[in-house]
Amino acid sequence: MSRTLRAMVILLLVASCGGGRDTTAPRSLDNACAIVTERPHYVRALRATERNWGVPAHVTMATIYQESKFIGNARTPFRYVLGVLPMGRQSSAYGYSQALDATWDEYKQETGRRFAKRDDIRDATDFMGWYMNKTREKNGIPLYDAKNQYLAYHEGHTGYSRGSYAAKAWLMRVAGEVGARSEMYRAQLQTCRRYR
Repeated sequence: MSRTLRAMVILLLVASCGGGRDTTAPRSLDNACAIVTERPHYVRALRATERNWGVPAHVTMATIYQESKFIGNARTPFRYVLGVLPMGRQSSAYGYSQALDATWDEYKQETGRRFAKRDDIRDATDFMGWYMNKTREKNGIPLYDAKNQYLAYHEGHTGYSRGSYAAKAWLMRVAGEVGARSEMYRAQLQTCRRYR
């Protein structure tokens, strides 16, 4: 076998072992039907979360949009000292759900999903269902209330109960946008053949 052919075979093998994770956003983030048509495996993940946790798909999708823009390996930006020296990331948030390390570990322990990965859409949506159910239990927020679920998702259960979000005008604006996007996605999914 020639060196060129051998190199091409090795390159193909390495490329095929990529893990199948979505590292880019779907093309049309403002159209829920286009998202699930482009990424059919999202439908299975969203339906499983609805079935297991009762969280509507449009609420989950609006939260994922805000947290990661549907980029499976999304991370927070780096912090810099003096504007040039990297000091690490702003937080341990990672993946579709931008779950923090400690919260993700708690989820895995409570659900028994030891091998769950934050960059897997099914695991990420399941995490969100688990977290939003805890929010309903601890803070009384209905699962369909995307705006307040997002506030609790961002601030944590204790922060939400203390009302820490009230002093953050930017967060209130973003939560309103999550609520509006959730309603937009809901209407779009109702007419989407791919989702029915």
